[in-house]
Amino acid sequence: MNDTINLLMNHKSIRKYRNEPVTEEQLETIIAAGQMASSSSNVQAYSVIAITDSELKSKLAGLAGNQAYINECPVFLVWCADMYRLRETAATQAEGAETYEDTMENFTVATIDVALAAQNAAVAAESLGLGVVYIGGIRNNIEEVSNVLGLPELMYPVFGMCLGVPDQEPVLRPRLPLKAVLHRNGYDKEQSMAGVKEYDETLSAYMRERSNGKQSATWSEMMTKRLTEPARLQLKSFLERKGFMKR
Repeated sequence: MNDTINLLMNHKSIRKYRNEPVTEEQLETIIAAGQMASSSSNVQAYSVIAITDSELKSKLAGLAGNQAYINECPVFLVWCADMYRLRETAATQAEGAETYEDTMENFTVATIDVALAAQNAAVAAESLGLGVVYIGGIRNNIEEVSNVLGLPELMYPVFGMCLGVPDQEPVLRPRLPLKAVLHRNGYDKEQSMAGVKEYDETLSAYMRERSNGKQSATWSEMMTKRLTEPARLQLKSFLERKGFMKR
């Protein structure tokens, strides 16, 4: 163990924040740390929108499923995949040549880039004593969110991130056992599912303790529910309208 690994191993999603500001210096440092994440071919195909206006946070909270902590955190970050900047940059140099910003490959690159940068930023924030929670609900009403933020074509909001000084100390949520995730020289299906079985017992015990016996769902039960209920099916058509994944 070292300080970096210890920080990573103690990550917790924070959903309650003190009424204290995130300084401009902290915000810029966190985003700058995010920028140092690996980026495919150095395209850096992402942008971050920092929301501090209370009215705008309230509007986004409603669009994201009425999650109160979006209102309560001092800064709400919206992490966006951004191929618009690349297209416009290339337009000044391409001299009429066909460009391929609308491919599935470039959509994938932009989405991976923004995720890597955001995780760098999350670790940086935690190193400064701040807390974060990712908000996938920003995609619930993705077209409305895009319009509210004025996002151009070839840009979409991938997720949000609440940022602030923690006002809670949640218990660490257990993860899948390492044997379910780490494979050597090929994928071991039996090992993977044995890990799931073990994790079912671990997570069920965690849920019972966390809820004072009111919940005991296993991971398998949770994931089955997730896969058997349609979610955000509008996303594909929205992305195509935005100019992504055309070829």
